[in-house]
Amino acid sequence: MTRFAILAYDGIEPIDIGATYGVLSMAKRIVPDLSFHVVSRAGGEIVMANGLRLIADHGFDEAPAADILMVLGGPGWSQATEDRALLDHIRAFHAGGGTVAAVCTGGMILAATGLLDGRRATTKREIVAGEARPLGLLAERHGAVETVEARLVDEGDVLTGGGVSLGMDMTLHLIARECGAEAAAETARILEYTTAWEANRRSFAAV
Repeated sequence: MTRFAILAYDGIEPIDIGATYGVLSMAKRIVPDLSFHVVSRAGGEIVMANGLRLIADHGFDEAPAADILMVLGGPGWSQATEDRALLDHIRAFHAGGGTVAAVCTGGMILAATGLLDGRRATTKREIVAGEARPLGLLAERHGAVETVEARLVDEGDVLTGGGVSLGMDMTLHLIARECGAEAAAETARILEYTTAWEANRRSFAAV
């Protein structure tokens, strides 16, 4: 059984829940023993970007064991990088032998923990005019990280993914890695994402 924890905080982008929890929900039809839950600093209500509410299943102190911690992105990432309890939770999860995977600007949070130092990493690239490009910020603020233009970067126990909808690619990649390529392909099929997934893999490399 593979156990996923999804780390949420105020200001996450709603699509990041769909790209992680939503994909895992569909994958459970293929791999019934998958388990997944949402964890936040204190559990309970999270206010996502633009006001949608999410109820986190657990706070850090009582979260059940998991094998993979997925760190979400969204406009709240900047505040999250200053949340010592959140950063410590990620570090402790990794130190305990867990795999940490960041999607979108969750990579900026992961960089703030120091876990990306000496590793290759990616994050969101495409922006609205006037915004700062997160991949550029990653290079500027974290000189010990080798930033790369990639769909996702798999460094074994630490993974980072590109922006927004590419969280689906990250989740499918982890399903393939943990449960087998056939399970991931079948999940993509029932998501009606096979064509988009194949197009992404052809046009935008993984590392």
